[in-house]
Amino acid sequence: MKVRCSLKSAKMRDKNCKVVRRKGRVYVINKKNPKLKARQG
Repeated sequence: MKVRCSLKSAKMRDKNCKVVRRKGRVYVINKKNPKLKARQG
């Protein structure tokens, strides 16, 4: 998982990426390609 300043670039990498908020953190998750996980905060 990458920790990034901006998740917009992480979200654009794949059409299956979704942005999710959990416990005050913003995550990008991808069921099809888990390599593209990212976190902010």
